[in-house]
Amino acid sequence: MEACGAVEREVDKVLTKFGSINEHAGRTLSDIISHIEALRKELSECPPEHELTPQQISIIKQAMSKARETVQRLATDHRDLHSTVSKVGKAIDRNFVSDFASTSREDVFSGPEKTALLNKVICQHFYRQGMLDIADELTAEAGLDNENGKEPFTELNYILDRLKHKDLDPALEWAEKHRATLEKQNSSLEFKLHQLRFIGLIEKGAVCQNEAIYYARANLSQFVHSHEKEIQKLMGMLLYLSNGGIAKSPYAHLLQPSLWADIYDTFTKDACTLLGLSVESPLSVCVSAGCIALPALLNIKQVMQQRQVSGIWNGKDELPIEIDLGPDKRFHSVFACPILKQQSTESNPPMRLVCGHVISRDALNKLAAANKLKCPYCPVEQNPADARIIYF
Repeated sequence: MEACGAVEREVDKVLTKFGSINEHAGRTLSDIISHIEALRKELSECPPEHELTPQQISIIKQAMSKARETVQRLATDHRDLHSTVSKVGKAIDRNFVSDFASTSREDVFSGPEKTALLNKVICQHFYRQGMLDIADELTAEAGLDNENGKEPFTELNYILDRLKHKDLDPALEWAEKHRATLEKQNSSLEFKLHQLRFIGLIEKGAVCQNEAIYYARANLSQFVHSHEKEIQKLMGMLLYLSNGGIAKSPYAHLLQPSLWADIYDTFTKDACTLLGLSVESPLSVCVSAGCIALPALLNIKQVMQQRQVSGIWNGKDELPIEIDLGPDKRFHSVFACPILKQQSTESNPPMRLVCGHVISRDALNKLAAANKLKCPYCPVEQNPADARIIYF
């Protein structure tokens, strides 16, 4: 988007300048044409054998000089416009035509195992998106055994499609089948589904009041301990069925269409958690992160090549610069040691000192002298053995 914005700014400059030149040229040419037409009319009124007076010759010369200057000025403006247009091409080359291969590694997907893994990830993405025909074709051509991975996505896509059409039955059936597991996750999915069904009965008016009460007794009573306040609100809706309607009551917000969007997201999240899957497709996340990181990587690669230090970028375990992918791409906390300026790993975890400050284990070992350690941030002396691993 940043590249598109840069090109768009150059295009806007061209359009603005073109509009200004066009307006100025039209006005100037119109004035000259009017002036020449007036001279021609004046001369046409003279007798056939009339000789031009010195004053008339001077006026004609001034008109010719003005026309010549105007043409030269318009030609200069045209050359300036050509220069501005050429900047658009340069902006496109600068922002879009890049050597993307310079940031890639050919060995990432080399070998049959890595290729099979990549095909599996792509296939799983298609299953997630409901593109079953494409996924099946890829499975067959790549020789994958994806039958076990296909079924959950087939069922989930069907349920999500029915939710889009406001059909709660498949989702309720699925939630009841997995009730025990969902309860361990502290999921409110089943309650929200019953809540929507109850609200649907309420929306039909007073004729369905008894049916709504019966449904609440049969299905909402089991959630009294965990959703007491929500159930109280639902029961409060019954008071307004014959008294102006729910739309004019304090519970009108429970009729908002956003509840359907919320149940769609809740089902997706809870179902993926139950199946041990990420909410977003791993392939989509990787492609999105790569699109964000690629411009920065191209820039640092060019700088390294210019300064002849490209060998520093080994491309194995870490990038040469830190790239912020935004809060939506942060899946877990990463601790960077303030002493050694290195990110923590399983072999070099964060260590909490007695004073509360946190450093890496490698820094702890380097700062410790015998059984004494002085915190690098405060004057507290302590025993290195008292430090404890901390988990973020």
